[in-house]
Amino acid sequence: MAIAVLFVICALSLGATAVVGLLGIGQLALAGADSLERDGLARGVLAPRWSLTDSAGAAHASPPAAPLQLIMFADHSLRSFPSVVAGLRALRESCGQEDLTIVIVTRGPGHAAERVLPELGLAGIPVLHGSPRLYARYNVRVMPFAVLVGRDGTVRASSLVNHDWQLVKLREVAAIPLETGELAGRRAW
Repeated sequence: MAIAVLFVICALSLGATAVVGLLGIGQLALAGADSLERDGLARGVLAPRWSLTDSAGAAHASPPAAPLQLIMFADHSLRSFPSVVAGLRALRESCGQEDLTIVIVTRGPGHAAERVLPELGLAGIPVLHGSPRLYARYNVRVMPFAVLVGRDGTVRASSLVNHDWQLVKLREVAAIPLETGELAGRRAW
């Protein structure tokens, strides 16, 4: 009987060690700069199609009617990124609504984000109540994350953003024509 109890204790200990080891390996795979580089969608891929309404009841969709759409995956914590806020204001001022539409997509209800945007000088940018599923379809795990989508539904640029210059650079990358090789791996979501 004592040997059986000792055997069960050893088996449970080894099982627990294996589970902790697997979780540790998973944590390493999901952490660090390498994993962040894989976030988002690759340039040239077809972006997921969606249609969402903002709190005023206005419908917004992707792909956009405008030549380019900036989808900011963010929430009220955007106030912690003053440089990104400055970049959003600059993009909105430099590009007309007919050239670039900007929407903010939250991971859930975006009421807090709606209250914060006017304080940040971003009043008028629609806040769309997204979902964890939509974030997953765009392969977005962290915020703020920017995805630029063309009228044809193609991802033109995407990246985690922490500074205004990154938004400027993404806008420049989005303006570069797609090459045949970038379109070869397209996949509809």
